Amino acid sequence: METLVKLFKNNIRQYGMIIALVVIIIFFQLITGGLLLEPINITNLILQNSYILVLAIGMVLVIITGHIDLSVGSVAAFVGAVAGIMMVDMHLHPVVAVIASLIVGALIGAWQGFWVAYVKIPAFIVTLAGMLLFRGLTMIVLKGQSISPFPAGFQKISSGFIPDLGSGNVVAIAAGVICTVIFVINELRDRQSKKKYNFDVLPGGLFILKLVIIAAVIMAFAFMLASYAGLPNILILLLALILIYSFIMNKTVMGRHIYAIGGNEKAAGLSGVKTKKVTFWVFVNMGVMAAISGLIFAARLNAATPRAGTNFELDAIAASFIGGASATGGIGTVFGAIIGGLVMGILNNGMSLIGLGIDWQQGIKGLVLLAAVAFDIYNKKKSSVS
Repeated sequence: METLVKLFKNNIRQYGMIIALVVIIIFFQLITGGLLLEPINITNLILQNSYILVLAIGMVLVIITGHIDLSVGSVAAFVGAVAGIMMVDMHLHPVVAVIASLIVGALIGAWQGFWVAYVKIPAFIVTLAGMLLFRGLTMIVLKGQSISPFPAGFQKISSGFIPDLGSGNVVAIAAGVICTVIFVINELRDRQSKKKYNFDVLPGGLFILKLVIIAAVIMAFAFMLASYAGLPNILILLLALILIYSFIMNKTVMGRHIYAIGGNEKAAGLSGVKTKKVTFWVFVNMGVMAAISGLIFAARLNAATPRAGTNFELDAIAASFIGGASATGGIGTVFGAIIGGLVMGILNNGMSLIGLGIDWQQGIKGLVLLAAVAFDIYNKKKSSVS
């Protein structure tokens, strides 16, 4: 029991938000009469929040380094506009246009990263300027009008589904089985590694219970997708990004350096970390993630519009903080950012299902964000005292 309490305290941010997510799901499932977990609504949740989750993955890396990026919504809109001009007006192949759009996003990230990392202008100022600049450029390149429609192949990024092998959407169920097996193997390896170095682990019975519960959730999710339209294309992209960035942050030198800079930049520099270079590439990465988000949103909307990306930056920042990232840097996880994004997405969806007005929705989301940051500060004070 003592080990269990210690593990919970050491991972209180992560476990706390998972518990909060479960409570929110149960609450809205009951209050909506079961509509929240309907297969069609589960699919819509994925499609509606995919671009915010992509942004949250990039944003949490920026926040871990102790910075912030206010420009991602405008960058997403600008990249969507550029993609629209290339595909609709210039009739370029979608693959060529997507690659060019990602390069544009990387260049924007490099532009902002240069000012932050090498000129040492605060990221808040640089990205605030970027927010205004790229919103203005979006208006200029679109001439204040929307561009549509996009090619059908490009639209499938956001609205398409993996082709099935037969009846019953077996691909979604097979994907659930594969994910479950990978999860169990990874957890077993992680447990053996921790025991090897005498780290605290869950007691055997609780560990098995954890595996059974999470495996059941994965399979239930797979069956829900299978009972509607199958596996969305965008879900595959999201899973790939989550796995890649989780690996980078947990298993690579670059990930360790990002955490080190956020913890204490001067100490990291004295330890041999190339702080300027790492910060620069974190912003380049953020530019690419904003570009991906902009492409996803444009494909879902089937149009490049001047107002695209509005408040995207606020949702991504909120997802990161709600998911356990620290406002002072050095703390945060990709998984936590995804949990935070899901909390925001389910709040939006659940409040819409019960007919709550947008004014109330904004207010409640603001209170949730404030509570998450207050929770983080409280934990820091408590740990410093103890």
